[in-house]
Amino acid sequence: MRYDLVIFDNDGVLVDSEPISNTLLAGYLTELGHPTTYAESVRDYMGSAMHRIHDLVEERSGQRLPAEFDETFHGRVFAAFRDELEAVPGAADVVKRLAEAGVPYCVASSGSHERIRVGHRKTGLDAWFRDEIVFSAEDVGRGKPAPDLFLHAAARMGAAPERCVVVEDSLLGVQAAQAAGMDVYGFTAMTPQEKLTGANGHFGTMDELPAILGL
Repeated sequence: MRYDLVIFDNDGVLVDSEPISNTLLAGYLTELGHPTTYAESVRDYMGSAMHRIHDLVEERSGQRLPAEFDETFHGRVFAAFRDELEAVPGAADVVKRLAEAGVPYCVASSGSHERIRVGHRKTGLDAWFRDEIVFSAEDVGRGKPAPDLFLHAAARMGAAPERCVVVEDSLLGVQAAQAAGMDVYGFTAMTPQEKLTGANGHFGTMDELPAILGL
């Protein structure tokens, strides 16, 4: 099927940031007295907006994270991104092919605009994603699994939800796309296929994606 809009998640789909950010998140939560392993961070927080981390920690422990949590965490993450971050292999090639074919695309991420931009500048993806096609949970106030972010991106891009396809690697993202009435394909490079239930299909490497997108 040829779609009117391709919506990419960012972390884990365009940039290989999940190992870095989840290692740092697990370490910081543990440092604050909320013991968390890397695997638990991936399980519980991958694909989440920051408010969900605060909500889950408070729900489980009865304690609020410190006011400076977001600023400190992002500072650590951005420093690591500038040193270590790489693009997901093949992601830039897919975006290039979409651009050459005249298929509209954008990114819609639970991460902040600053996080998205730091990662894109480091990996060179900023050449393909101008500000007008970058959307963040900051824009709508509620992150995935709520559909708000994807619906906002579609509205801004002038596409009907049923004509959009989302490329995701987290269950929260798949659920958000479903709630928005969009097709969604699960990227299984880091998340096992059985954990991305409800997706229209799955793929394990970026060279499989162009055919899925009708290119």
